[in-house]
Amino acid sequence: MLLNNRKSAWKSLMITLVAVLMVSLIAGCGQKNEGSAAKGDQSKVVATYKGGTITENEFNKEISMMTLLYPQYAQVVTMDEFREYLLKQEIAYKILADKATDAAKKDGEKKAKEQLDQMKKAAGDQYKTELDKLKLTDQDVLAYMTRLLTVVADYNAKVTDDQVKAEFEKNKQNFTTASVRHVLVALETQDGKTKRTKEEALKRAKEVQAKLKAPNADWNKIAKEYSDDGGSKDNGGLYKDAAVGQWVEEFKKAAVELPLNKISDPVESQFGYHVMKVESRVEMTFDKLTADQKESLRGQVSGASMNQFMEKELPGLITKTDLPKVEKKEEPKQETGKKTDEKTEPTSDKK
Repeated sequence: MLLNNRKSAWKSLMITLVAVLMVSLIAGCGQKNEGSAAKGDQSKVVATYKGGTITENEFNKEISMMTLLYPQYAQVVTMDEFREYLLKQEIAYKILADKATDAAKKDGEKKAKEQLDQMKKAAGDQYKTELDKLKLTDQDVLAYMTRLLTVVADYNAKVTDDQVKAEFEKNKQNFTTASVRHVLVALETQDGKTKRTKEEALKRAKEVQAKLKAPNADWNKIAKEYSDDGGSKDNGGLYKDAAVGQWVEEFKKAAVELPLNKISDPVESQFGYHVMKVESRVEMTFDKLTADQKESLRGQVSGASMNQFMEKELPGLITKTDLPKVEKKEEPKQETGKKTDEKTEPTSDKK
């Protein structure tokens, strides 16, 4: 069982996807974004903004790109609310890529080619198969990634070192590393065979706490017998030198605040109850950050700026959107019981 927090709302998912694109593809075309439909595209205009339009064909290509890069979210892209958000994001990236500096465009194009080469190498023959299935070309993928990475490069270049330091101070706790042992008493075991009420889980967690406080307590034995965390139970419940920022808030807070080498009271999280012991803890200082960590912080700052543009400036730049709704497939009716020719009388309240 993982301890990282998972959000299910589509908007949180969208923000996560944007973050992935802005951080995992981080850096940032030489080619200019056309403000109007591609030559020969006679499909319906689904969005008009100050500077151009987006056609249904262009938007469908955006959906295909999302499906190519994130096949696990194939169902999400069929949600009307998500599609509306994605359309606005497409408009935003077109506007911002056009406004980017020449340096950002060159950087974006360079990084896009590098990323595409890596993608093709990793996917092998499957890459061409997926492109054909989604009716995309190599140039479509390159143009999409160039646009994204151009905007990322432009926004990252505007982030100052002072802003990076301020972002670190704001999220300093997340960079703390700790070695933590725990036994998780879950509300439901991974195999789904055991379900507990909160009262039952808490009672069991207190039993675990008492066992761990006993003289010569054996963490390996107790974790293996009682813990429902498959990721640590066979290792004495230990997560060694782990970044606390990856954990759910309650677990993270305890990992940062608990006295060292003390058995905790049960700590409640969305997974159940944890009995914890923090064996070591090291706080990070800005001067010890790696280049990748600093770049990640830079991406967080630029991502926040991008979100601010999306929320405050973009609405005033969009003239009209007219995105067709997704047709919902009707579920086949299931027949119950045997067919009969007998007619049934309608029910009535009359006696």
